[in-house]
Amino acid sequence: MKEKYSQSFTIFAGNTSSFPSRPSVKLNFRNFFLGFAYILLFIFLVLSIFLWVSHPQNKKGPSVLLDRASLEHLTEYVVHSDSVSFPSQKNCTYYTCFDVYKCSHIHSGRIGVYVYPLVEYVDKDKVPITKKITLEFHNMLKTIINSVYFTPDPDEACLFIPTIDLLNQNRIRPKDVGKALASLPYWNEGRNHLIFNILPGSMPEYHPFLEVDIGYAMATSGGFSSLTYRSGFDVSIPVFSPLAADLKGQNTGGDRTWLVISSQPNIHEDFREIISEMAAEHPRFLVLNSCASSPLDTKIRCRDKEVYRFPEILLNGTFCLMVRGVRLGQPTLMESLAAGCIPVIVSDSYVLPYAEVIDWKRAVLQVYQGDLSKIMDVLSCVSSDRINEMRRMGNWIYTRYFSSIERITLTTLRIINDRVFPHAGRSYSDWNDPPPDRRPLTSNTFALPIGPPRSQGFTAVVLTYDRLESLFHVLERISTAPSLAKIVIVWNNQFKDPPSILSWPRLPKPLQIVRTKRNQLSNRFYPFPEIETEAILAMDDDIIMLTTDELEFGFEVWRQFPDRIVGFPSRTHVWDGRSHGWKYESEWTNNVSMVLTGAAFYHRVYNYYYTSAMPGDIKNWVDDHMNCEDIAMNFLVANLTGKAPIKVAPRKKFKCPECVNADLLSVDLSDMTAHMTERSECINRFARIYGRLPLRSVEFRADPVLFKDNLPDAFKKFKDIGSL
Repeated sequence: MKEKYSQSFTIFAGNTSSFPSRPSVKLNFRNFFLGFAYILLFIFLVLSIFLWVSHPQNKKGPSVLLDRASLEHLTEYVVHSDSVSFPSQKNCTYYTCFDVYKCSHIHSGRIGVYVYPLVEYVDKDKVPITKKITLEFHNMLKTIINSVYFTPDPDEACLFIPTIDLLNQNRIRPKDVGKALASLPYWNEGRNHLIFNILPGSMPEYHPFLEVDIGYAMATSGGFSSLTYRSGFDVSIPVFSPLAADLKGQNTGGDRTWLVISSQPNIHEDFREIISEMAAEHPRFLVLNSCASSPLDTKIRCRDKEVYRFPEILLNGTFCLMVRGVRLGQPTLMESLAAGCIPVIVSDSYVLPYAEVIDWKRAVLQVYQGDLSKIMDVLSCVSSDRINEMRRMGNWIYTRYFSSIERITLTTLRIINDRVFPHAGRSYSDWNDPPPDRRPLTSNTFALPIGPPRSQGFTAVVLTYDRLESLFHVLERISTAPSLAKIVIVWNNQFKDPPSILSWPRLPKPLQIVRTKRNQLSNRFYPFPEIETEAILAMDDDIIMLTTDELEFGFEVWRQFPDRIVGFPSRTHVWDGRSHGWKYESEWTNNVSMVLTGAAFYHRVYNYYYTSAMPGDIKNWVDDHMNCEDIAMNFLVANLTGKAPIKVAPRKKFKCPECVNADLLSVDLSDMTAHMTERSECINRFARIYGRLPLRSVEFRADPVLFKDNLPDAFKKFKDIGSL
């Protein structure tokens, strides 16, 4: 055994004299074949990579080269006459034609956008089917490639951008372009593709849609009609005007020379005569056309023999008329917004740019085509305050979304991104509120978790004076809520001690009593150390009608929206045209801008803001007048978040929650009209102190799932949700 082990060791050490000759030959042949196989595999891989890279449609990595040399030496791709295109699907919606599952592997909350390589498409005679790429389309592609959405790998993309310049239909051969699109390697009948177009249609019909077979693809356009626009699927964009950039920094307020300016050279014949008649009757109506001496010069406009510099003349107009021409969309919209000239749109079916997210009522006026002759009467009634606000809003929209091709492109991608990832999408306020109207909470203020832990529960803070019977009813009712962690009684009566411990009802949850030094309404919002949970349920001592399920559901809603006031009695504010001020409204409406803190959940951090960071003298004024502390809290939260409160459950009938504080504080409020007037004065006073009205009005209410479904209670989590 010892000798055998020694011999074996010697062989492995390299003593070849001990090997027989036949096994050595076999080993050499084996090495030869392995080496030959490796060489063949290497050659195969090299050829595969070469063929893959050489095919323009299969390139990965930085797929689009936008330098001058690359644009002048594009690879040609022949579109054969017998190629088949896929017809456009007119009834597409986001849910039927967009494959959202291609985005399911993305965890960043951003879509991946792939841009095809640039190719010159030609027919069998080597004639290009489109003209040279435009500067605008070049900038679009460049913007996408430099954006956070771009991915060079088509396998990681859920949106694909063809590099065929279709911005102007007059520059392409539509049928051949449809065939070229169908030849794209990831086309898949157009699903998850976005086609950029600005000027659809061509002579003589000028249809309000791109006359190219795009299958299931989405399209942008600057001339969508409400009859051709696929809402929630297509994206309406502005007709870009490079002239608008000449007005940068020149937009000023104040009175202007002309009330109305019509600067379009291509107004539809049906409206030209009406406009001319109005201009003849009203000296502040300026109608401009192309100059006969220089009809192609876009930087001048003429009225008879008078020559005006364009678009600078728009700086002298209060309103700018935009009437449909051969196409619905006009560059006049961009030029007017840039000049601070409020657009007056006379085009019944025109879909405004980004109508999906922009609230155009705040920036433009829309008049029916049939009412064009009455337009001067309409415009003369617009107040100067309204003009200034619309001018400011319009200029902000232009600067933020329209001022360059880059901004137009990124806005389009953001809209699609918000469709795919709605949980991370922008709110109405994000899209429509210019600073300082929109002041969202930032991380250096305080950070609220997406969903505070349920285990903490909530603390009920009940403000009381001396109404023990109703107070005890309230305590017995709220103590049955499983999520209740503690009850804190704010005893606001300095002339009467709270009852002895034996007089209080036996409750399954801890109860602490805090005695205040002064009888002030703001005591209910003091950051007492006894409050240990993030959630606070503010309660008045006579709200005895709420059920356990209502309280639990309200807490669940607050957990999803911890930065909001979430509660039950809701109110709103309206503009009073007679008094030219804001009015507090307690009527039952669908609008909600305030949730009264007689029964509402909110985050305890707002107690610190209310106590130490309330603007002006609001806190002292509330304590002196013994009213409006709930309105002050709604102002505070709306100003910090830019968001509206949330009304929970259908119950609207409460025992006059706005009267509770006054009743328990022994103030005579028999004259309800005077009380409502005082609360209206609160809104106007607070608005003056804030410098604006931060309240947000919404038509929204949170109800439990299956609330109105005719199903057995066993299927419902919240069975006793209360009635009206």
